[in-house]
Amino acid sequence: MNLAIIGSGYVGLVTGTCFAEVGHNVICVDNDAKKVEMLHQGKIPIYEPGLEELIKKNVASGRLSFTTSIKDGIDKSLVIFIAVPTPPQPDGSVDLSYIEAVAREIAGALPKDYRIIVDKSTVPVKTGDKVAQTIKRYNKKASFDVVSNPEFLREGSAVADLMKPDRIVVGSDTQRALDAMKEIYKPFNAPILETDLNSAELIKHASNSFLALKISYINALTIICEASGADVEKVAQGMGADHRIGRAFLNAGIGYGGSCFPKDLSAFIKISDDLGYDFQLLKQVEVINREQRERFIKKIRESLWVLRDKKIGVLGLAFKGNTDDVRSSVAIALVEQMIKEGAHIKAYDPKGSEKAAPLIPKAQIVSSAEAVAEGADAIVVATEWTDFKTLDWNKIKEKMNSPLLFDGRNLLDPVKMKELGFDYYSIGR
Repeated sequence: MNLAIIGSGYVGLVTGTCFAEVGHNVICVDNDAKKVEMLHQGKIPIYEPGLEELIKKNVASGRLSFTTSIKDGIDKSLVIFIAVPTPPQPDGSVDLSYIEAVAREIAGALPKDYRIIVDKSTVPVKTGDKVAQTIKRYNKKASFDVVSNPEFLREGSAVADLMKPDRIVVGSDTQRALDAMKEIYKPFNAPILETDLNSAELIKHASNSFLALKISYINALTIICEASGADVEKVAQGMGADHRIGRAFLNAGIGYGGSCFPKDLSAFIKISDDLGYDFQLLKQVEVINREQRERFIKKIRESLWVLRDKKIGVLGLAFKGNTDDVRSSVAIALVEQMIKEGAHIKAYDPKGSEKAAPLIPKAQIVSSAEAVAEGADAIVVATEWTDFKTLDWNKIKEKMNSPLLFDGRNLLDPVKMKELGFDYYSIGR
Protein backbone atom coordinates (compact mmCIF):
# COMPACT_ATOMS: atom_id res chain seq x y z
CA MET A 1 0.00 0.00 0.00
CA ASN A 2 1.03 3.62 -0.44
CA LEU A 3 1.52 5.36 2.90
CA ALA A 4 2.66 8.79 4.09
CA ILE A 5 4.09 9.51 7.56
CA ILE A 6 4.00 13.17 8.62
CA GLY A 7 6.77 13.67 11.18
CA SER A 8 10.12 11.88 11.16
CA GLY A 9 10.98 11.71 14.85
CA TYR A 10 11.30 8.55 16.94
CA VAL A 11 7.77 7.33 16.19
CA GLY A 12 7.42 8.45 12.59
CA LEU A 13 10.82 7.30 11.44
CA VAL A 14 10.59 3.84 13.00
CA THR A 15 7.00 3.37 11.83
CA GLY A 16 7.70 4.42 8.27
CA THR A 17 10.85 2.33 8.00
CA CYS A 18 9.19 -0.81 9.34
CA PHE A 19 6.19 -0.35 7.03
CA ALA A 20 8.63 -0.19 4.12
CA GLU A 21 10.45 -3.26 5.43
CA VAL A 22 7.28 -5.38 5.11
CA GLY A 23 6.65 -4.20 1.55
CA HIS A 24 4.64 -0.95 1.66
CA ASN A 25 5.66 2.17 -0.27
CA VAL A 26 6.31 4.88 2.30
CA ILE A 27 6.92 8.62 2.05
CA CYS A 28 8.13 10.23 5.29
CA VAL A 29 7.38 13.95 5.49
CA ASP A 30 9.27 16.39 7.70
CA ASN A 31 9.52 20.18 7.63
CA ASP A 32 13.24 20.08 8.50
CA ALA A 33 15.03 20.13 5.13
CA LYS A 34 18.41 19.26 6.68
CA LYS A 35 16.93 16.18 8.36
CA VAL A 36 15.32 15.07 5.09
CA GLU A 37 18.62 15.41 3.24
CA MET A 38 20.41 13.49 5.98
CA LEU A 39 17.85 10.69 5.80
CA HIS A 40 18.20 10.43 2.04
CA GLN A 41 21.90 9.82 2.64
CA GLY A 42 21.08 6.96 5.01
CA LYS A 43 22.04 8.88 8.15
CA ILE A 44 19.64 9.17 11.06
CA PRO A 45 19.28 11.92 13.69
CA ILE A 46 18.56 9.48 16.52
CA TYR A 47 20.14 6.36 17.94
CA GLU A 48 17.85 3.34 17.71
CA PRO A 49 19.34 -0.17 17.39
CA GLY A 50 18.86 -1.66 13.92
CA LEU A 51 17.15 1.40 12.44
CA GLU A 52 20.00 2.85 10.37
CA GLU A 53 20.53 -0.43 8.53
CA LEU A 54 16.81 -0.75 7.72
CA ILE A 55 16.63 2.83 6.44
CA LYS A 56 19.58 2.30 4.08
CA LYS A 57 18.10 -0.99 2.84
CA ASN A 58 14.65 0.40 2.11
CA VAL A 59 15.85 3.68 0.61
CA ALA A 60 17.99 1.61 -1.76
CA SER A 61 15.01 -0.59 -2.65
CA GLY A 62 12.88 2.46 -3.47
CA ARG A 63 10.20 1.63 -0.91
CA LEU A 64 11.20 4.43 1.49
CA SER A 65 11.64 8.08 0.60
CA PHE A 66 11.65 11.45 2.35
CA THR A 67 10.24 14.85 1.48
CA THR A 68 9.39 18.23 2.98
CA SER A 69 6.13 18.41 1.01
CA ILE A 70 2.92 17.27 2.72
CA LYS A 71 1.09 17.64 -0.60
CA ASP A 72 3.52 15.27 -2.29
CA GLY A 73 2.99 12.68 0.44
CA ILE A 74 -0.81 12.99 0.33
CA ASP A 75 -1.04 12.90 -3.48
CA LYS A 76 0.81 9.59 -3.60
CA SER A 77 -0.72 7.90 -0.55
CA LEU A 78 -4.05 6.40 0.47
CA VAL A 79 -3.25 6.49 4.20
CA ILE A 80 -1.64 9.46 5.95
CA PHE A 81 -0.20 8.93 9.44
CA ILE A 82 0.25 11.93 11.75
CA ALA A 83 3.34 11.39 13.93
CA VAL A 84 4.23 14.90 15.10
CA PRO A 85 5.20 15.93 18.66
CA THR A 86 2.57 16.36 21.37
CA PRO A 87 4.63 18.02 24.13
CA PRO A 88 3.32 18.66 27.66
CA GLN A 89 2.13 22.07 28.81
CA PRO A 90 2.77 23.52 32.29
CA ASP A 91 -0.61 22.33 33.60
CA GLY A 92 0.01 18.75 32.43
CA SER A 93 -2.27 18.97 29.41
CA VAL A 94 -1.04 18.14 25.92
CA ASP A 95 0.02 20.82 23.44
CA LEU A 96 -1.99 19.91 20.33
CA SER A 97 -0.82 22.86 18.23
CA TYR A 98 1.33 20.61 15.98
CA ILE A 99 -1.61 18.25 15.42
CA GLU A 100 -3.93 21.17 14.59
CA ALA A 101 -1.39 22.72 12.21
CA VAL A 102 -0.90 19.43 10.37
CA ALA A 103 -4.66 18.85 10.18
CA ARG A 104 -5.01 22.25 8.49
CA GLU A 105 -2.18 21.47 6.07
CA ILE A 106 -3.76 18.12 5.26
CA ALA A 107 -7.09 19.85 4.60
CA GLY A 108 -5.43 22.17 2.13
CA ALA A 109 -3.72 19.31 0.30
CA LEU A 110 -6.46 16.65 0.23
CA PRO A 111 -7.75 15.72 -3.24
CA LYS A 112 -11.41 14.85 -3.86
CA ASP A 113 -10.83 11.10 -3.78
CA TYR A 114 -10.84 9.15 -0.50
CA ARG A 115 -8.03 9.27 2.08
CA ILE A 116 -7.53 7.88 5.59
CA ILE A 117 -6.00 10.15 8.23
CA VAL A 118 -4.38 8.27 11.12
CA ASP A 119 -3.45 9.74 14.50
CA LYS A 120 -0.22 7.94 15.42
CA SER A 121 0.89 10.60 17.91
CA THR A 122 -0.15 10.13 21.52
CA VAL A 123 -3.20 12.37 21.91
CA PRO A 124 -5.99 12.91 24.44
CA VAL A 125 -9.33 11.23 23.88
CA LYS A 126 -11.59 13.19 21.49
CA THR A 127 -8.60 14.47 19.44
CA GLY A 128 -9.65 12.40 16.42
CA ASP A 129 -13.00 14.18 16.41
CA LYS A 130 -11.22 17.54 16.45
CA VAL A 131 -8.93 16.50 13.59
CA ALA A 132 -11.99 15.56 11.53
CA GLN A 133 -13.73 18.84 12.39
CA THR A 134 -10.64 20.85 11.41
CA ILE A 135 -10.27 19.11 8.05
CA LYS A 136 -13.98 19.57 7.28
CA ARG A 137 -13.77 23.24 8.25
CA TYR A 138 -10.99 23.94 5.75
CA ASN A 139 -11.96 21.45 3.03
CA LYS A 140 -15.70 20.87 2.66
CA LYS A 141 -15.35 18.61 -0.40
CA ALA A 142 -12.79 16.11 0.96
CA SER A 143 -13.69 12.42 1.35
CA PHE A 144 -11.84 10.96 4.33
CA ASP A 145 -11.99 8.99 7.57
CA VAL A 146 -9.99 9.51 10.77
CA VAL A 147 -8.40 6.56 12.59
CA SER A 148 -6.62 6.29 15.93
CA ASN A 149 -3.66 3.89 15.82
CA PRO A 150 -1.62 4.47 19.01
CA GLU A 151 2.03 3.44 19.10
CA PHE A 152 3.49 1.26 21.84
CA LEU A 153 7.18 1.60 20.99
CA ARG A 154 9.90 1.48 23.62
CA GLU A 155 12.97 3.51 22.76
CA GLY A 156 15.93 1.18 22.52
CA SER A 157 13.79 -1.68 21.19
CA ALA A 158 11.41 0.25 18.92
CA VAL A 159 12.17 -1.69 15.73
CA ALA A 160 11.55 -5.04 17.44
CA ASP A 161 8.41 -3.68 19.10
CA LEU A 162 6.94 -2.62 15.77
CA MET A 163 7.98 -5.70 13.81
CA LYS A 164 6.69 -8.09 16.50
CA PRO A 165 3.98 -6.20 18.44
CA ASP A 166 1.96 -7.64 21.32
CA ARG A 167 -1.15 -6.14 19.75
CA ILE A 168 -2.20 -3.52 17.25
CA VAL A 169 -4.97 -1.10 18.20
CA VAL A 170 -7.02 0.58 15.47
CA GLY A 171 -10.02 2.75 16.25
CA SER A 172 -12.47 4.18 13.75
CA ASP A 173 -16.18 4.68 13.27
CA THR A 174 -16.18 3.23 9.73
CA GLN A 175 -15.49 -0.31 8.58
CA ARG A 176 -13.88 0.93 5.38
CA ALA A 177 -11.07 2.58 7.33
CA LEU A 178 -10.67 -0.38 9.69
CA ASP A 179 -10.37 -2.79 6.75
CA ALA A 180 -7.62 -0.66 5.20
CA MET A 181 -5.71 -0.58 8.50
CA LYS A 182 -5.95 -4.36 8.81
CA GLU A 183 -4.48 -4.66 5.33
CA ILE A 184 -1.55 -2.42 6.32
CA TYR A 185 -0.79 -4.52 9.38
CA LYS A 186 -1.43 -7.94 7.81
CA PRO A 187 2.32 -8.68 7.26
CA PHE A 188 3.02 -8.22 10.99
CA ASN A 189 0.99 -11.30 12.01
CA ALA A 190 -0.16 -9.74 15.29
CA PRO A 191 -3.55 -9.58 17.04
CA ILE A 192 -5.55 -6.54 15.89
CA LEU A 193 -7.98 -4.92 18.30
CA GLU A 194 -10.71 -2.98 16.49
CA THR A 195 -12.38 -0.27 18.57
CA ASP A 196 -14.22 3.00 18.22
CA LEU A 197 -12.11 6.13 17.85
CA ASN A 198 -12.36 7.30 21.48
CA SER A 199 -11.49 3.92 23.01
CA ALA A 200 -8.34 3.61 20.90
CA GLU A 201 -7.17 7.06 21.99
CA LEU A 202 -7.78 6.21 25.64
CA ILE A 203 -5.87 2.91 25.50
CA LYS A 204 -2.44 4.54 25.11
CA HIS A 205 -2.76 6.89 28.09
CA ALA A 206 -4.34 4.16 30.20
CA SER A 207 -1.54 1.70 29.36
CA ASN A 208 1.37 4.04 30.05
CA SER A 209 -0.20 5.30 33.26
CA PHE A 210 -0.61 1.74 34.50
CA LEU A 211 3.02 0.92 33.71
CA ALA A 212 4.14 4.06 35.54
CA LEU A 213 2.03 2.88 38.47
CA LYS A 214 3.89 -0.47 38.51
CA ILE A 215 7.25 1.32 38.56
CA SER A 216 6.20 3.64 41.38
CA TYR A 217 4.75 0.70 43.31
CA ILE A 218 8.03 -1.23 43.29
CA ASN A 219 9.92 1.97 44.12
CA ALA A 220 7.65 2.55 47.11
CA LEU A 221 8.45 -1.00 48.22
CA THR A 222 12.17 -0.16 48.26
CA ILE A 223 11.52 2.01 51.34
CA ILE A 224 9.94 -0.95 53.12
CA CYS A 225 12.74 -3.27 51.99
CA GLU A 226 15.50 -0.97 53.23
CA ALA A 227 13.73 -0.47 56.56
CA SER A 228 13.24 -4.22 57.06
CA GLY A 229 16.47 -5.58 55.57
CA ALA A 230 14.69 -7.26 52.66
CA ASP A 231 15.95 -7.36 49.05
CA VAL A 232 13.64 -5.63 46.58
CA GLU A 233 15.02 -7.72 43.72
CA LYS A 234 13.86 -10.91 45.45
CA VAL A 235 10.51 -9.33 46.31
CA ALA A 236 10.01 -8.33 42.66
CA GLN A 237 10.98 -11.82 41.53
CA GLY A 238 8.41 -13.36 43.84
CA MET A 239 5.70 -10.93 42.77
CA GLY A 240 6.51 -11.26 39.08
CA ALA A 241 6.22 -15.05 39.16
CA ASP A 242 2.48 -14.56 39.61
CA HIS A 243 1.15 -14.53 36.04
CA ARG A 244 -1.52 -12.01 37.08
CA ILE A 245 1.23 -9.50 37.91
CA GLY A 246 4.22 -10.30 35.69
CA ARG A 247 7.87 -9.32 36.20
CA ALA A 248 8.02 -6.50 33.64
CA PHE A 249 8.22 -2.91 35.00
CA LEU A 250 9.00 -4.11 38.53
CA ASN A 251 12.59 -2.89 38.37
CA ALA A 252 13.41 -0.64 41.31
CA GLY A 253 15.51 2.46 40.73
CA ILE A 254 15.55 6.24 40.83
CA GLY A 255 12.30 6.58 38.92
CA TYR A 256 10.94 6.69 35.41
CA GLY A 257 11.65 9.44 32.89
CA GLY A 258 11.68 9.87 29.15
CA SER A 259 9.32 11.39 26.63
CA CYS A 260 6.33 9.11 27.35
CA PHE A 261 5.62 8.15 30.96
CA PRO A 262 5.89 11.59 32.64
CA LYS A 263 4.00 13.30 29.81
CA ASP A 264 1.33 10.63 29.39
CA LEU A 265 0.69 10.29 33.11
CA SER A 266 0.28 14.06 33.55
CA ALA A 267 -1.93 14.19 30.49
CA PHE A 268 -4.17 11.36 31.74
CA ILE A 269 -4.54 13.08 35.11
CA LYS A 270 -5.56 16.29 33.29
CA ILE A 271 -7.92 14.38 30.98
CA SER A 272 -9.54 12.80 34.03
CA ASP A 273 -9.86 16.20 35.73
CA ASP A 274 -11.53 17.61 32.62
CA LEU A 275 -13.96 14.69 32.62
CA GLY A 276 -14.83 15.32 36.26
CA TYR A 277 -12.74 12.68 38.05
CA ASP A 278 -9.95 13.44 40.54
CA PHE A 279 -7.54 10.56 39.80
CA GLN A 280 -5.77 10.57 43.18
CA LEU A 281 -4.09 7.20 42.55
CA LEU A 282 -2.17 8.53 39.53
CA LYS A 283 -1.30 11.77 41.33
CA GLN A 284 0.38 9.68 44.02
CA VAL A 285 2.33 7.82 41.32
CA GLU A 286 3.87 11.16 40.34
CA VAL A 287 4.68 11.97 43.97
CA ILE A 288 6.40 8.60 44.55
CA ASN A 289 8.44 9.02 41.38
CA ARG A 290 9.65 12.47 42.41
CA GLU A 291 10.40 11.42 45.99
CA GLN A 292 12.42 8.41 44.82
CA ARG A 293 14.94 10.70 43.18
CA GLU A 294 15.05 12.94 46.26
CA ARG A 295 15.76 9.95 48.54
CA PHE A 296 18.63 8.89 46.28
CA ILE A 297 20.19 12.36 46.41
CA LYS A 298 19.85 12.21 50.20
CA LYS A 299 21.89 8.96 50.26
CA ILE A 300 24.68 10.63 48.31
CA ARG A 301 24.56 13.74 50.47
CA GLU A 302 24.66 11.80 53.75
CA SER A 303 27.62 9.68 52.60
CA LEU A 304 29.65 12.67 51.41
CA TRP A 305 28.37 14.90 54.27
CA VAL A 306 28.06 17.86 51.89
CA LEU A 307 28.10 17.97 48.08
CA ARG A 308 29.81 21.35 47.74
CA ASP A 309 33.18 21.04 45.97
CA LYS A 310 32.89 17.23 45.77
CA LYS A 311 33.93 15.63 42.50
CA ILE A 312 31.19 13.26 41.39
CA GLY A 313 31.25 11.06 38.30
CA VAL A 314 27.95 10.19 36.63
CA LEU A 315 27.56 7.15 34.39
CA GLY A 316 24.57 7.58 32.09
CA LEU A 317 22.63 10.63 30.93
CA ALA A 318 19.92 9.13 28.68
CA PHE A 319 16.60 8.43 30.36
CA LYS A 320 17.18 4.68 29.83
CA GLY A 321 19.77 2.38 28.29
CA ASN A 322 20.03 1.72 24.55
CA THR A 323 18.86 5.18 23.47
CA ASP A 324 20.28 8.67 23.07
CA ASP A 325 17.05 10.32 24.26
CA VAL A 326 17.60 12.62 27.25
CA ARG A 327 14.09 14.12 27.42
CA SER A 328 12.83 14.18 31.03
CA SER A 329 15.84 12.07 32.02
CA VAL A 330 16.14 11.38 35.75
CA ALA A 331 19.92 11.28 35.24
CA ILE A 332 19.88 14.88 33.97
CA ALA A 333 17.72 15.93 36.94
CA LEU A 334 20.22 14.32 39.33
CA VAL A 335 23.13 16.15 37.71
CA GLU A 336 21.27 19.46 37.86
CA GLN A 337 20.52 19.02 41.57
CA MET A 338 24.09 18.05 42.48
CA ILE A 339 25.47 21.03 40.54
CA LYS A 340 22.97 23.26 42.32
CA GLU A 341 24.41 22.04 45.63
CA GLY A 342 27.94 22.88 44.52
CA ALA A 343 29.26 19.53 43.23
CA HIS A 344 31.67 19.30 40.30
CA ILE A 345 30.26 16.78 37.82
CA LYS A 346 31.96 14.70 35.15
CA ALA A 347 29.50 12.64 33.11
CA TYR A 348 29.55 10.02 30.36
CA ASP A 349 26.88 8.31 28.30
CA PRO A 350 27.58 5.83 25.46
CA LYS A 351 25.08 7.52 23.11
CA GLY A 352 23.40 10.45 24.86
CA SER A 353 26.29 12.77 25.73
CA GLU A 354 25.91 15.07 22.72
CA LYS A 355 22.20 15.69 23.32
CA ALA A 356 22.70 16.04 27.08
CA ALA A 357 25.53 18.60 26.93
CA PRO A 358 23.37 21.70 26.22
CA LEU A 359 21.04 20.76 29.10
CA ILE A 360 23.82 20.62 31.70
CA PRO A 361 26.37 23.24 30.57
CA LYS A 362 28.10 23.31 33.98
CA ALA A 363 28.89 19.59 33.85
CA GLN A 364 32.04 18.29 32.18
CA ILE A 365 31.10 15.73 29.52
CA VAL A 366 33.86 13.14 29.04
CA SER A 367 34.38 10.34 26.54
CA SER A 368 34.71 7.27 28.76
CA ALA A 369 33.80 5.73 32.09
CA GLU A 370 37.46 5.79 33.08
CA ALA A 371 37.55 9.57 32.57
CA VAL A 372 34.51 9.89 34.82
CA ALA A 373 36.35 8.03 37.59
CA GLU A 374 39.52 10.15 37.47
CA GLY A 375 39.80 11.90 40.85
CA ALA A 376 36.15 11.25 41.75
CA ASP A 377 34.94 11.32 45.35
CA ALA A 378 31.97 9.19 44.27
CA ILE A 379 30.43 7.62 41.18
CA VAL A 380 26.71 7.49 40.41
CA VAL A 381 25.21 4.95 38.00
CA ALA A 382 22.20 6.86 36.64
CA THR A 383 21.27 4.93 33.47
CA GLU A 384 21.00 1.17 33.05
CA TRP A 385 23.44 0.72 30.15
CA THR A 386 24.57 -2.92 30.00
CA ASP A 387 28.02 -1.59 29.01
CA PHE A 388 28.46 -0.46 32.61
CA LYS A 389 28.13 -4.04 33.89
CA THR A 390 31.28 -5.10 32.08
CA LEU A 391 33.52 -2.19 33.02
CA ASP A 392 36.86 -2.94 34.67
CA TRP A 393 35.64 -1.80 38.07
CA ASN A 394 39.00 -2.49 39.69
CA LYS A 395 40.57 0.00 37.32
CA ILE A 396 37.70 2.43 37.98
CA LYS A 397 38.30 2.20 41.76
CA GLU A 398 42.01 2.85 41.37
CA LYS A 399 41.31 6.17 39.60
CA MET A 400 38.91 7.43 42.31
CA ASN A 401 39.73 9.54 45.35
CA SER A 402 37.41 7.36 47.43
CA PRO A 403 35.55 4.15 46.46
CA LEU A 404 31.99 5.42 46.93
CA LEU A 405 29.55 3.94 44.39
CA PHE A 406 25.84 4.77 44.18
CA ASP A 407 23.91 2.45 41.87
CA GLY A 408 20.62 4.15 41.03
CA ARG A 409 19.52 1.35 38.71
CA ASN A 410 20.47 -1.77 40.72
CA LEU A 411 22.62 -2.66 37.74
CA LEU A 412 25.58 -4.17 39.60
CA ASP A 413 26.04 -7.11 41.95
CA PRO A 414 26.29 -5.79 45.54
CA VAL A 415 28.40 -8.73 46.75
CA LYS A 416 30.89 -8.41 43.91
CA MET A 417 31.22 -4.64 44.25
CA LYS A 418 31.86 -4.90 48.00
CA GLU A 419 34.43 -7.64 47.38
CA LEU A 420 36.19 -5.21 45.02
CA GLY A 421 36.40 -2.74 47.90
CA PHE A 422 33.60 -0.31 47.03
CA ASP A 423 31.35 1.34 49.57
CA TYR A 424 28.35 0.32 47.51
CA TYR A 425 24.80 1.72 47.80
CA SER A 426 21.82 0.66 45.70
CA ILE A 427 18.02 0.90 45.89
CA GLY A 428 15.97 -1.28 48.23
CA ARG A 429 18.59 -3.93 48.92
